[in-house]
Amino acid sequence: MKRFLSVLAALVAVCFTSASQNNPYGIDDTCYPLYTRTEVLVGKPGFQAVNDSLLTQAILVGDTKAQTLYYVMRLKNLSNLGRQEGSGITEEDVKKGYEELKTMAEKFGHVQYFYYAYNLYMTYCYNCHQIEKATTLAREMQSIALERGDDYGRWMSLKFLVSLYMDMYDYQAVRRFCREVIKIYNNTEDPLIKRQSVCRSWFDLADSYPVNSDSMRLCVANGAKAALVQMDTLRTNYYLAVLAALDRDTRSYKKYRDYCMSDPKILFIGKSVPTTFDAMDAVIAGESIDTLMAITSRIETFRGMKFIANVTEAYGYEQSAFELEKKIVQWLESKLTDVNHQRLVELNANMGVARLNKDLEETVRHEHTARNIITILSVVIMAVILGFAFFEMATMRKRRDKDKKMIADLTEANEKVKLADAAKTRFVQNMSHEVRTPLNAIVGFSQLLSLPDGSFPEEEKEEFANHIVNNTKMLTMLLDDILNASAMDSGKYNITLEDGEMHFIARSAISSAEHRLQPGVTMTYESDREEPFNFITDPRRSQQILINLLTNSCKHTSKGSIVLRGTVDEERGRVVYTVTDTGPGVPPDKAEAIFDRFTKLNDYVQGTGLGLSICRDIAEHMGASVYLDTTYTDGGARFVFEIPIVPPENIDK
Repeated sequence: MKRFLSVLAALVAVCFTSASQNNPYGIDDTCYPLYTRTEVLVGKPGFQAVNDSLLTQAILVGDTKAQTLYYVMRLKNLSNLGRQEGSGITEEDVKKGYEELKTMAEKFGHVQYFYYAYNLYMTYCYNCHQIEKATTLAREMQSIALERGDDYGRWMSLKFLVSLYMDMYDYQAVRRFCREVIKIYNNTEDPLIKRQSVCRSWFDLADSYPVNSDSMRLCVANGAKAALVQMDTLRTNYYLAVLAALDRDTRSYKKYRDYCMSDPKILFIGKSVPTTFDAMDAVIAGESIDTLMAITSRIETFRGMKFIANVTEAYGYEQSAFELEKKIVQWLESKLTDVNHQRLVELNANMGVARLNKDLEETVRHEHTARNIITILSVVIMAVILGFAFFEMATMRKRRDKDKKMIADLTEANEKVKLADAAKTRFVQNMSHEVRTPLNAIVGFSQLLSLPDGSFPEEEKEEFANHIVNNTKMLTMLLDDILNASAMDSGKYNITLEDGEMHFIARSAISSAEHRLQPGVTMTYESDREEPFNFITDPRRSQQILINLLTNSCKHTSKGSIVLRGTVDEERGRVVYTVTDTGPGVPPDKAEAIFDRFTKLNDYVQGTGLGLSICRDIAEHMGASVYLDTTYTDGGARFVFEIPIVPPENIDK
């Protein structure tokens, strides 16, 4: 809710800042004092009298903008009172004020207030837990802006959607809307947009990525460059402090932290920010887990707790990080349950209204039918007799063909059932083994850690904790593979095209996979060019494919090296990545079989048998290709990932 208030304040500034006479609102100077008084009295006694005086004076001096502001303040007052019990203001009253403001804004030609009416009504609906309705209004506002070619309306609707989906923890939607906000800002000439800062949108985009990821760091860097006002600088220093703590750069962390804490406006960034700094100070000082948990219990934001958990892990306190992650999961489950409950209540209420309307329509229709029943029955009886005769004749001709088709369909269905049953058996057997192995390791080492102090040296306990973390990550990877395969089958796996840089994608993949290397094995990146090469693709999906290929090589390579190479084949219009390892290799006759689901050449190697299959599925969605290079015979295996520089037009976005 704090996010909505801050966004609303920013939108107010946009709406009310323009060239003026002697005041910042661009209205007649005789109207300005009346307007400022209405702002103070919103939701309080005496508001209506002052607001009526504003309208009277605006009409007297012929100031259409001040007249429009009368309806703005009227809607703000109705929205405020509508959330107060016993005020007598209903949602219909708020909706009426919303419609009035839109009408008057268009009548007087002040289009920014037309969109501001949407924002006020959407915020009212969200505060009343009508999340679906708020979302629908935002979509309607966006559609109108698109139809009119109005960048300002699109910009406002997208910023609202960012806040809405951030509060619902739907980070995929947040990323999509943030990119649109930034794109509009960079391409528009609208002065109402250009006088604002896009810094906040970069940091919202940073918050949608995993903590300490390359994507988060890149967004923070872009946000710092876009800073225009003091609040932007304050927000930038907060994120730089977090990144410095993650890098264990104590000196830089204290510099940024002290800058933030010296500014009383830090609470506008987030009320939990000072507590977040207290928790990071405790981690750096090596305080006990009890002290750290007591401090983090006062943090009210999911992102703040994730920052602390990641800083704790960066400083090597694995057990403390593990406890914090458990707390985060419980907190997030509670928040998501509340959000989903609110949406369910709203949907049930909407269904009740729809059912009532349907019953009324049925009653009217029955009354009309009763007046014409005799005529209708006569026509129906004649039509039924004729129709039945023709139907029987047609049925006799079609029945034979239908029976033949039914037999063929049943035969085909029976074969599919057999294949599905065999696949299910293989999957259950495979997953029983794959899930049991890391679970047994986690349980076993957890039991060892629970023994009384003195049973094992601290070095061995730290080793046990590392084994638990590694097996937890292994179990997470197994479940991620299953979820990705399910998303492919359900058709919900989307491709988002944007600028990608060949070297950045490759190095990010190596950074994510190198912790899986077996002892003594090296992993390097090579390229035929040093300068960056940009092309249109889905960088995150491309990186996911490379991570899967590198992880696959790590499993099978016990000595030697793994080399990721990136080249540009301009003649064929493709970026080509190859992953070459010194493992046991793949027989040529298995070159395609290994891309089938649940196929493993070595049953003793950890994995679901889904990794290579997922790589190929993602590549096909992108218009790319993944295959085994059967011409490679120097020992080990070489996998090839080819991405078109210009994506095909038929990609599923």
